[in-house]
Amino acid sequence: MAGRIIVFGATGYTGRLVSEQLVARGQKPILAARDRGRLQALAAELGDLETAIADVHQPSSVREPVEKGDVLVTTVGPFARWGGAALDAAVAAGAHYIDSTGEPSFIRRVFEQEGVRAEGAGCGLLTAFGYDWVPGNLAGAIALREAGEAASAVRIGYFFRGEAGSDQMSGGTRASAWGAFLAPHYAWRGGRLVTERGAARIHRFELDGRVRAAVSVGSSEAFTLPRIHPGLRDADVYLGWQPPA
Repeated sequence: MAGRIIVFGATGYTGRLVSEQLVARGQKPILAARDRGRLQALAAELGDLETAIADVHQPSSVREPVEKGDVLVTTVGPFARWGGAALDAAVAAGAHYIDSTGEPSFIRRVFEQEGVRAEGAGCGLLTAFGYDWVPGNLAGAIALREAGEAASAVRIGYFFRGEAGSDQMSGGTRASAWGAFLAPHYAWRGGRLVTERGAARIHRFELDGRVRAAVSVGSSEAFTLPRIHPGLRDADVYLGWQPPA
């Protein structure tokens, strides 16, 4: 039966959170992961859900459970290394795709390379659907709408309230973060997409009565905001997770 939700990487930290929230909202997702024992345990805990064994080292196993019209949610990262299997599986099947990546290089691949393939397959690709970079897309879009057609620049900063360090991240997030900062980044500058290194620029934001520094990063806002606001010349996105670093 098409139109199902499949969570790939369901036994990981983020995948488990996604699966739990889907069940809490009355959905019955198919749980997919490579470890049969952990997968069966999670499926039983969440209400005897259907499972599928899927491993990025065997791309055919990722494609096997996916059918046209399904929604494939993937949390398997680092995406620059492991994300291709789920992306290819979704496009090949004509299934809609959502991922949790925050990695600039993978986001750029989805927008610049995979969009045409997905359009031909009749499916949608939603990349970077997590803390980064959904809130900035929403806030930036609202700010530009309120500012009107004359607005030519937007600046977005991401911060945690309170204390947050790398010891509070999941293992997958830490691996993705280090790889992402070493890879080439990009930005929407002067009305075009330009390649630049990560942390090429530093900006200081006033937040909760104090000044906090953040570094520039490549993000999905560089692709999405110019599409909805054609007069946009600059879209600067900054990450302020680690001020000491």
